[in-house]
Amino acid sequence: MNHPDYNSPTALKEFLDANSMAMQKKFGQNFLVNEKARKKIIDFLDVTENTVVWEVGPGLGAMTDEILSRGAKLTAFEIDHGFARLLREFFKPYAEKNRFDIVEGDVLKTWKKYADGHKKADRFFGNLPYNVAATIIADTINEEIRFEKMVVTIQKEVAQRMAAQPGSENYSSFSVLCQWAYDVKTVVDLAGGNFWPVPNVASRAVLLTKKQAFPNCQNPALFMRMIRQLFSSRRKTVRNNLLHLSSGGENCDLVLERAGIKPAERAENIGIEKLLALSDCLNEITKQEQNHA
Repeated sequence: MNHPDYNSPTALKEFLDANSMAMQKKFGQNFLVNEKARKKIIDFLDVTENTVVWEVGPGLGAMTDEILSRGAKLTAFEIDHGFARLLREFFKPYAEKNRFDIVEGDVLKTWKKYADGHKKADRFFGNLPYNVAATIIADTINEEIRFEKMVVTIQKEVAQRMAAQPGSENYSSFSVLCQWAYDVKTVVDLAGGNFWPVPNVASRAVLLTKKQAFPNCQNPALFMRMIRQLFSSRRKTVRNNLLHLSSGGENCDLVLERAGIKPAERAENIGIEKLLALSDCLNEITKQEQNHA
């Protein structure tokens, strides 16, 4: 089956109409119809021969085609069964060479099961809908899966949260999580006119590069739980939020003292290194409590 013209909204619409299909707003479907932007974004993904890539939300395969043409082995996660059927036809020659696979369904429900039985991907790519973007990125980090590189096209507001610094209004637990695992860099800003249908929001392509000097902590699961708790009530002090994780006020004060953080400070003003130190102190105090119980 011939691919549609990925650069023409008119051709894409005619193709969908001919196949009795339509764009589904509930899935946040928007095709990037700017060929130069597509190539620039994939350049940042840095794909070479046999690079293992996961792609979320391939749609009709414009980016998939570009990635596969560079020699990658690609698994696509697609929720739209109609699109999945067409992708199998488009990329059948690659599938026959074990270079293309597709996983149907909601990626938030399918990726963990798929990851358990397959080789870990080197790269992650996706034009991610707003309601999925933060969750899928956070979920992979929470599961301690870090890709060598991730390139995601997301709502600009989400991208700003990813890169936000302490003291800014966008700084959140999601900022900490992303910057703990990756170096975050803007690839390109994309106005609505680069897509079809035209979205109501501005988009940004972001490159996340795995930190080689990964700032470890004693208990990653505790660290991730702690930052969620600290940012759950942004106007509360660190001490008030931390009380939920420490066994009593005295322990909470001791943890903060050891970490060198003032009890009246707020999480939105604390950098990652300090938060990692706080997590380690909390872990040590908790273990001491358990040993004396």
